[in-house]
Parts: sequence; structure tokens; C-alpha cells
Amino acid sequence: MKTVNHWIGGKTVEGASGNWGQVTDPATGAVTTRVALASPEEVDAAVTAAKAAYGTWGTSSLSARTGILFSYRALLDAHRDEIAALITAEHGKVHSDALGEVARGLEIVELACGITTQLKGELSTQVSSKVDVSSIRQPLGVVAGITPFNFPAMVPMWMFPLAIACGNTFVLKPSEKDPSAANLLAELAAEAGLPDGVLNVVHGDKVAVDSLLAHPDVAAVSFVGSTPIARHIHATASANGKRVQALGGAKNHMLVLPDADLDAAADAAVSAAYGSAGERCMAISAVVAVGAIGDELVSKIRERAEKIKIGPGTDPASEMGPLITAAHRDKVASYVTGAAEQGAEVVLDGTGLRVDGYEDGHWIGLSLLDHVSTDSDAYRDEIFGPVLCVLRTETYDEGVALMNASPFGNGTAIFTRDGGAARRFQLEIEAGMVGVNVPIPVPVGYHSFGGWKDSLFGDHHIYGNDGVHFYTRGKVVTTRWPDPADAPSGVDLGFPRNH
Repeated sequence: MKTVNHWIGGKTVEGASGNWGQVTDPATGAVTTRVALASPEEVDAAVTAAKAAYGTWGTSSLSARTGILFSYRALLDAHRDEIAALITAEHGKVHSDALGEVARGLEIVELACGITTQLKGELSTQVSSKVDVSSIRQPLGVVAGITPFNFPAMVPMWMFPLAIACGNTFVLKPSEKDPSAANLLAELAAEAGLPDGVLNVVHGDKVAVDSLLAHPDVAAVSFVGSTPIARHIHATASANGKRVQALGGAKNHMLVLPDADLDAAADAAVSAAYGSAGERCMAISAVVAVGAIGDELVSKIRERAEKIKIGPGTDPASEMGPLITAAHRDKVASYVTGAAEQGAEVVLDGTGLRVDGYEDGHWIGLSLLDHVSTDSDAYRDEIFGPVLCVLRTETYDEGVALMNASPFGNGTAIFTRDGGAARRFQLEIEAGMVGVNVPIPVPVGYHSFGGWKDSLFGDHHIYGNDGVHFYTRGKVVTTRWPDPADAPSGVDLGFPRNH
């Protein structure tokens, strides 16, 4: 059986706690790997290595940092298939989806390669006689990232490349459900020339997380995961004096107006709801149909959903893979089996799906629920699986009011041909990311990613300008230099005396 250990101080460090987690192949249900679960002492070793490395990395030149990052980007590109294969083996998503994940992570590495322009300061001269004021941004020190199972390569790459480009050192605690990609990312960074201790990976569960949140040498914590855990991370780390960005869960809505291209809207709903088996915080999980278009839209969504081929991620013909664990599969299925009792019409029920030759895999088919009530469990909760709810409203205003009543505010979308309606929507909707005829409005790397309300705890979104600001702190320097003509007696700088 494969073993995944920690990466500390530039080398593999065997787990010493005696605690191990199991990693399964979601397509077969077979346990393929054991992963070390760190003790507080092992977390401390990783933080200590990062703190030691910060002594030189934090004062290294920008050209040295970006040179390593350029080499790192080239190595990631050369190994993207290998990284994607690890994701498929442990997460279950199809290979093309895994490759897309790596590509989105590479965007932030590319942003980090250009960090020189992001870290430029400001200067004001002559704010008073012979007085100048400048502002600079400096790194924080040791920072930590706690990342989720659904994007085991992309989300870590949303954090550590930018953090280390800014001069920090990093301790990554990836999900213990699919840990292998994180180690490969660290190994490639070392191959690119990253000094030992600048990037460390410790695997673990709540023990490791709580150790990072309490460690006095960790200056900041980045987190992506569910809302309850994000709230805990934010409260605990903040109470320990740390800077925190904690991205939580979502219930993303797509508003479809009567003038929309329904074929395009149906295509978008299927890809956004069921892509990556719905295991993403930007999935569209609720479609709000306005006016009389609801029946036709649901029919078009069903027609497309029934054609999606579900199978192992290693099969090039598969368009959707299994869920990460059997327990998660069962939880997702419970929302479908209980939907009718709570007033929904079950248009598609995917809970009985089986895949020939992979009977023990964590399979679930696509489910479509219509006439869903806002009081139902399927609507209120973040299901995190391939279940799409359709709600009906008579007007645009009713639709927006319904969406704004949600406690979540991550991403949202509107489908319409009317520019005025789209403009109103982007101003009136209470969410951090908005798509106009774009179902999953994840911004490019040089714009920041993040939601509102219960989808974000902390003041900074992730990557982009917000990411740079999160991983640095500002300093203002006020300087007065006397005129050289006023030099003390006996010091001749070649300037004429002022008196």
C-alpha cells in the first residue's frame, strides 16, 4: 500500500504520531493509500522549519524569488498530466476536469511570477519642507493554508505561490482524503530551486488544524472549506491574533429571465450543476426560473442531463466521476430521497446508479428537483453533489429577493439578452462573484476570488490584489534629510553654503 508522509524542511519526513488515515479510490471503493496524520509536535517541526527559512527568504531579492517561480511554472506545466492523474486516483474527477484544475492553479503561479509589479510602493515628496513619505509592503513571516478535498492541487496553488512570492514561508495542511497532489507540488518546488523550509506540507486532521491555529509563530491562516469550519477557523485563529481569510460554503443561484436563450441556459445549468460531480463551491445548485419558461427550461435540462456519461475518471469517455467517499455519497442521496416529502417534484433521481465493473465505487447519478421550496433541506443546505434544484418566481424582483434571502453569497449568475436587466442584477444581487450569461464566474488570477455573507469570514478575498494584500502588511516611512548645504562645519560636500 502506498504511504504519504509529510514534507518538512525540503525532504520527506515519515509520520511519527502513529495515527494514519485511509485514502480510497472513489471509483472502486478500495483503500489504496495510508496518509500520516500529524501530531502537534510534527506541526511544530514544520512551523519551525518555515520560521528558520524565513530568516533568509523574507529578505531575498524579488528577482531571486521570481526566477524560482518561473522555473516552478515550467515544471508544473511539464508534470500536469502526472498531477491530474493523482487527483483522479484520489478524488475521482475525470482526467479532463483534473487537468482544468491544474491549469487554473497555474494562473496564480503566473501571477506570482509577476509579483514585482504588485509589491511596488508609493512615494510622496515634499509633504513638508525636506520631508518625504513612502509606503512599502513587507511579508508577514510564517503563514499557513488549510485546503479542501475538492481541488487538491488548485486551491493550494491559489495560496502558497503568492505567499512565497511576497516573501513569506508556508505550511500547507491539505485534505487527508486526497493528499498526494500536495506532496508532488512541494517536490517540484524544491526541484525548481525553492530553498528548504520555504514550503512545507503536513498531513492531518483536526489535531493538525488546531495546532496551526494556536501556534504562536503562524502569522496568518488561509482556509477554503465548509461554512461551519470556516467560521471556526476565523474565530479561533483571530482569537490567537492571526490574520485570517476563511472561504466557506455556498448555495449558488442562476436566475433565468423569460428572454434568455433557453438552450444556452440549459447547457450552462447542466455543466455548472453537475461538473466535477457538483463537488465545488462554485457549482450552480439552484436555478430560479422567472415567468412561464420554467417547464420548457426543466425539460431542456433533463434532456441534457440524461445524456451525461458517468464512469471512472480514468475512462476518456466519462463526463462525471464518483463522489469522494461512500459517506458523502449517502448524504447527498438523502436529499434526493427526502425531496418529494418536502414538496419537490423529483424529475431525475440518480440515487440508484450503478457502474458495471465498479460496483463498490461511490456512485450517484444526476438528480433534478423541480418546484423546490425555500423551506426544504435540499434548498437550504449546501449539498455538494450532483443535485440541481429548480425554483419558480413570477417576476425578476421576486427572483432577486429570493436569492438575496440566502445566507450564502458566493457566486451567482443571470441569463438574459437584456443588458439593462443584467446591469441591474449585478448591482442588486448580494454575492461576491456575478456572471452574466456565465454560469460559474470564477475570476481570472489577477482578479480576486471570494464571496459575501456566510461564504467568507475575514476581510480579504483570495489571490489577485486581495491575495497580495493579505500576505503582506503595509509600512509607512516618513523621512527628513537636511539640505547638504547645511552640513556641519568642517564637512565639505561641494555644495555652496546657504548662509
